[in-house]
Amino acid sequence: MGLQHSNKPVIATLGTHSALQILKGARDEGLPNLCICRRGKEQPYRSFGVADEILLLDDWSDWDDALEEELLRRNAVVVPHGSFVAYLGSERIHHMRAAYFGTKGILEWESDRTKERQWLEKAGLLLPEVLKKPEDIDRPVIVKFHGAGGGFGYFIARSPDQFYEVKNRKYPDEDDYVIQEYIVGVPLYIHYFYSPMTGELEIMSMDKRYESNADSIGRIRAADQLASNIYTSYTIVGNIPVVVRESMLPELFAMGERVVDVSKKICGGKGLFGPFCLETIVTRKLHVYVFEISARIVAGTNPFVEGSPYTALKYDVPMSTGRRIAREIRIASEQGRLEDVLDEYPAMYGSALRV
Repeated sequence: MGLQHSNKPVIATLGTHSALQILKGARDEGLPNLCICRRGKEQPYRSFGVADEILLLDDWSDWDDALEEELLRRNAVVVPHGSFVAYLGSERIHHMRAAYFGTKGILEWESDRTKERQWLEKAGLLLPEVLKKPEDIDRPVIVKFHGAGGGFGYFIARSPDQFYEVKNRKYPDEDDYVIQEYIVGVPLYIHYFYSPMTGELEIMSMDKRYESNADSIGRIRAADQLASNIYTSYTIVGNIPVVVRESMLPELFAMGERVVDVSKKICGGKGLFGPFCLETIVTRKLHVYVFEISARIVAGTNPFVEGSPYTALKYDVPMSTGRRIAREIRIASEQGRLEDVLDEYPAMYGSALRV
């Protein structure tokens, strides 16, 4: 049975990436939800039973004006995640008429590596050096292709010759890349949530990524690694929960706060709000290098459907990042402040989205 029209906001998201916790979070906060899914990919959402309704598309290109009208009719609030830009494209997102949780303008700063670096530098964060051209390689570097999903295609090079050998053999047609100093340390992905309603920054959870074959190559003895001529791959397969030393938390909070403060200046308006993630490497001297920012919910929050050690300290109910999003939308709706948590507040809604 389909959803009936309701004055409550309907939490809508794409059926992939972190949709399970977003949908469950909506239900936990008493809000209806809608999963928009490609046909043939809906089984997890049916099996786990977290979706109130599943709307099937043959292809993401079928996201059209008719679907937009349906989302408007249902009072839907679209919650973006890491697959949104990849599947829909930034142009379609910018012209989306349905209510959108977050700031669309921040996508321009997140997706452009030059602008992203300017943003993080203005926030006073420690960043790996970026080399201008392959001929400058004089130390281990990691080569990242623009838009590489889940780390696919990243590779390590230690010299210009090694760079060209791998690049020309495996990625001859890829010319949009960044050459970044390789920092030796522990990968740490910090999941934040900033509320424009309260002005408070929260640390929700942290994770490290399980990458293939970077995390499995150590099972092979060194001599066999060399004989096998294995090239290290950093494709993300899964996520592992992490709890850091408590003494590091003040610095991690300060880093997130500076990122939010700068976003309000570079992007205007509300700046960055809702969930975001600083992707870092922590060295043996506990220096925290930031190599990327994700300006929305990340898949590293998925192990925390029942909350993390950090949210257990703050909340008296299991609080995932997905549920925290739904709670922000619910409270904004109850207080008549939905315009505070939406990129653009559709005029046609008026007060209709109030619970």
